[in-house]
Amino acid sequence: MENKLRIAAAIAAQTGLEADQLKDWLETPPDPAMGDYAFPCFRLAKTMRKAPPAIAAELAGSIGHIDGIASMEAKGGYLNFFADKTAFVRDTLNKVLAQGDSYGNDNIGGGRNVCVEYSSINIAKPFHIGHLPSTAIGNSLYRIYKALGYNAIGINHLGDWGTQFGKMIVAYKKWGDKPVPQCTVRELVKLYVRFHEEAEAHPEMNDEARAWFKKIESGDNEAVTLWQQFKDLTLKEVGKVYDRLGVHFDSYAGESFYEDKMGAVIDELREKGLLTVDKGATLVDLSAYDMPPCIILRSDGATLYATRDLAAAIYRKNTYDFVKSLYVVAYQQNLHFKQFFKVLELMGNDWVKDCEHVNFGMVSMEEGTLSTRHGNVVYLEDVLNAAAEKTGKIIEDKSPDLPDKDDVAAAVGVGAVVWGMLYNSRIKDVTFSWNKVLNFDGETGPYAQYTHARCCSVLRKAGGYDADRIDPSCFSDDATVALAKAIAAFPAAVRGAADKNEPYLVARATMEVCTAFNRFYFCNHIMTDDAGVSAARLALTDAARITIKKGLYLVGLQAPERM
Repeated sequence: MENKLRIAAAIAAQTGLEADQLKDWLETPPDPAMGDYAFPCFRLAKTMRKAPPAIAAELAGSIGHIDGIASMEAKGGYLNFFADKTAFVRDTLNKVLAQGDSYGNDNIGGGRNVCVEYSSINIAKPFHIGHLPSTAIGNSLYRIYKALGYNAIGINHLGDWGTQFGKMIVAYKKWGDKPVPQCTVRELVKLYVRFHEEAEAHPEMNDEARAWFKKIESGDNEAVTLWQQFKDLTLKEVGKVYDRLGVHFDSYAGESFYEDKMGAVIDELREKGLLTVDKGATLVDLSAYDMPPCIILRSDGATLYATRDLAAAIYRKNTYDFVKSLYVVAYQQNLHFKQFFKVLELMGNDWVKDCEHVNFGMVSMEEGTLSTRHGNVVYLEDVLNAAAEKTGKIIEDKSPDLPDKDDVAAAVGVGAVVWGMLYNSRIKDVTFSWNKVLNFDGETGPYAQYTHARCCSVLRKAGGYDADRIDPSCFSDDATVALAKAIAAFPAAVRGAADKNEPYLVARATMEVCTAFNRFYFCNHIMTDDAGVSAARLALTDAARITIKKGLYLVGLQAPERM
């Protein structure tokens, strides 16, 4: 039983309150000199009808010995507890070594389904740096929910429908000079950009594009074949980038998948009296909820994003019976999700409470806004290549004899880019800068990966350790205790990341372990003449390695054993 629960149980025995509630009230003092845990007695002032300092003094006198706690003191309105440092480090170490690679895992999910929609790239358009936040955040949440015992279902809701494919066909037929399977996505993007340039002078091209998309909708053989070829080419190319990022999806059901499922949704909306017609458009009036109307059908009868999202949400509930359905989409779509969630609610779907828009800040370039139409994009593949190239040069300078240099450079380069997206709260806007992304100094992914490699190096040079010979008497120095605290805090950070859908909590907790380990490494001789002390410090090194590796995995990074 962990210290917090032991303390809560001891206070519960004196107050008659529930230990689970008291546990949540425990705090961590800002200064370790004030204790390892603090109970704010003002929370009991109303029920006990006493001043907080008097309550603290009374509890200090009535609570006996608590396992794992060396002492306690009443200070003002707080009851402060000081952990038995040696016991704390020992218990933490035993827990990590017993669980091994499962450390940080939990079974709070109980196998229940969580849908995570992320990345959601557009067909025949570039996989650019603007897609990285959704891809990285979603992949991390997918792994975090899996670690907590949920059955996570990764969904790439492809942008594979709409008039843009009519534009793509017009551009390809006018200026394409080879079969689609022999093209690259970048060549298709150039054609798409040229279409918009030419259409400014020849607006009739837009009518031609609409006509070609109508052919796709009608099942015209040539139109559907070209559309499918654009889709196959895009998925083949982006699949290589996903492999480099270690990103996985269970479903690629995009907008086109729901084309034959929207009719039933529209019929249900009509049957429930939710639809009105305004200037030819069919919509759900949301003025009573201080929102603009949610348009279901345009005046020409075309469906919109909201129509497809309603069909997708209902399909996912019927197919997966999720307990959570997450949409990892930029905050620019806040209103869209509020509207479409409200329509689901008005339809009588009480499960809409389990749907959440996991929004994040936008990515812009230092030179301006990203725009496919104007060709103003930074391809994610180029970013990963540049990061791997820079890492390769650093490795060549510092470790020319390192085995598998190219693989390590790729892992560390990707890690630098992904970590940069996940180390801060997801809601913050990001201005993409080559210099910032490729700067490996400070609290970065490469630093965390290097710390993991350092742990592996120490254990490798020692040739392992005998856990039965561990001497816990060396577990009381500040650096050792600080490392154990950082390791012990990790599982709570994983649970917190799922509660708030904030992967940065795992990244920060992992960095805390890295920082604490490096201090421990410099403050203590790990290999000594005392076999018991050496075994103890090697075991703690191993616990740090296990925790860092899990943290890196959960945020989507590899953990090289040599750097």
